[in-house]
Amino acid sequence: MTHPLAAPRPRLSRRAATLSGSSLTELFVLARARGAIDLAVGTPGYPEPTAELIGEATGAMEAGHNQYELPAGDALLRQYIADTLNAPTDSDTELTVTAGATEALCVALLATVDPGDEVIVLTPGYEQFSAAVGLAGAVPRFVPLHAPDWRYDPAELAAAFGPRTRAIILNTPGNPTGRVLTHEELTEIAELCARWDVTVISDEVYSTFVFDGRRHISAADVPGLAERSVVVGSLSKSHAVSGWRLGFLRADAERTQALRRVHELTTNGTAAPLQVAAGRAAMASDLAEAAREMEARRDLAHNVFARTGMKFSPAEGGCFLFADISPLTGGERDCTGFVRDLLDRAGVLLVPGASFFSDPARGEQYVRIAFNRRAETLHEAEQRIAAAS
Repeated sequence: MTHPLAAPRPRLSRRAATLSGSSLTELFVLARARGAIDLAVGTPGYPEPTAELIGEATGAMEAGHNQYELPAGDALLRQYIADTLNAPTDSDTELTVTAGATEALCVALLATVDPGDEVIVLTPGYEQFSAAVGLAGAVPRFVPLHAPDWRYDPAELAAAFGPRTRAIILNTPGNPTGRVLTHEELTEIAELCARWDVTVISDEVYSTFVFDGRRHISAADVPGLAERSVVVGSLSKSHAVSGWRLGFLRADAERTQALRRVHELTTNGTAAPLQVAAGRAAMASDLAEAAREMEARRDLAHNVFARTGMKFSPAEGGCFLFADISPLTGGERDCTGFVRDLLDRAGVLLVPGASFFSDPARGEQYVRIAFNRRAETLHEAEQRIAAAS
C-alpha cells in the first residue's frame, strides 16, 4: 500500500511517455571530454555567419527590437524567404516564421493530422520525423528506402497509402542519405496524394546545398503537390545560425491560417531582433558560393572515408555522407561499437546509423558523417584516422 504522504508517481501522457532522449548523449559527452573531432551533429562548421548578420543582430537589439514580433514573423524576413523560393509565394499570406524547422515540423503535423491518422515516413530518415508524428497522436507508416542509392520502391510506396493516410513526410535533400528527390518521383507522389487526398509535409532545410549540377525541386514547384504541400525550411544550415532558431512554413493561404493559429499557441514567435537582422542582412549571403564550397567539402570527406574502406553513394545534396562500414567490420560489429572504437582510437566522432531506421537492425552496417565543416577540420580528421590505422 502506498503511504499517503509518499510522493505520487507523475501522471504522464502516453505521447510523452513514449518519447526517448538521444541515444548519442553519452558519446557526445565522451567526445567533448577527449577533444574529439565532431563529425556527428549537423551544427555548421561551414559556412560561417557573415559579419553583416552579426552586426545587424547587435544593431537590432540596440535599436530596440527586443519585444514580441508579429507571430507570423518579421515582414522583411518573410519577403526575403519568399524571394529565395522558386514557387511564387505571397509573404503576407503564405509564409510563417517559426522557432526553427523543429517547431515548423510539429506545427505542420498538429495542423494536419488527428489522433489515429496515419502518416507515411520514409526510412532511413531523420529520427525526429517519427517522434513528431507520435507526439501529434498519429501513427507512422514506414516505407523503406533501398541501398545503395536510397530510392523507394513505387509499389511499396503505393501500398502504404490508404483511407487512414492523412500526410506523407518528405525530406529533400535527405538526412542521412543525401538523396535529392527527382521531378519524376515528386510527380509520382503527387498522383498518390491526389488519389488519397493526402497532404505532403516536405522538409527542405538543406535545399541550398544541391550538388553535381542538380537543381533542388520543392514540393511547392510540382503541379499536384503545390496545392496540398506544407514546406518546412530553415536558415540554420544555409546561413549557419542554427542557434538563432529561424525556420519557416510555406503553404497556401488557407493552410497558413491554420498553421499560424497552432504556431501562436506553441511559441507565438521566435527572437525578434534576430528576425530583423536576418531580414536586413541575409540577402548579402552568397548562397551559390556556399553551395560550391559545400560540394568541395563533400568530395573531401568522400575521399577521406573511402580510403578507409567505407562504401557509399556520393551525397546528391545536404551535408551528410551515409556510409556502409560492412567492408571494415565483416558485418560482425554493430555500428555503435564501430563508432566507439573510432572515437577511442582516432578521436573522431561519427553517428551510428541504426537510429535512422524504423527497424534499427537494418542500420547496423551504416554510419553518418557530417561534412559541413571547415576544410582544416576534415583534414585533421583524415590525419587522426591515418595515424590510428
